[in-house]
Amino acid sequence: MTTTDWIIDIALLLIVFRQMREERLTARTILLPLGIIGWAATTYLHHIPTAGNDLLLALLFAGAGIAFGLFGGLLTHVRYAGGHVRIKASLSAAALWVLSMGFRLGFAVWSSHPSGGAHVAHFSAAHDITSSQAWVVALILMAFGEVVVRLGTIVVRGQLLLARANREQTAAPAPAPRPGAYV
Repeated sequence: MTTTDWIIDIALLLIVFRQMREERLTARTILLPLGIIGWAATTYLHHIPTAGNDLLLALLFAGAGIAFGLFGGLLTHVRYAGGHVRIKASLSAAALWVLSMGFRLGFAVWSSHPSGGAHVAHFSAAHDITSSQAWVVALILMAFGEVVVRLGTIVVRGQLLLARANREQTAAPAPAPRPGAYV
């Protein structure tokens, strides 16, 4: 792993910790993690291998990332206050994020050492995974799926709250009670 790999992984971990304090949902909140994974995708995704079970591996990891992202987005507190959508990562959402990012980081470190590399090579041969690029693609697509789905879930929840608040503001006020009327 290079220094850049460490910086990217740590930056993605720190994003969720920053969100453990409540903040407004803004374009920056959305674009920063997308920018980080976009950079990682352009840096590491040179091609997507499709031989053997390479594509299946990528799809399985992407599916795991999507599941992590969905649960992370649902476990994030989203509320409407003061005319703005506000978000705050719950402890569960942060733990899920750290678990998934930590898994990818741990796998990268482990597989770069001789014994880990030997285990990955043996597993790959036994399961018809044809190249190390298949593992890179799988891990990147897992992160991509998690980040995009988590953000998408939060944004959709925020938009639903915003729409509900707008409906409540434009709804006709309730008729005033008539004096002396029994209801």
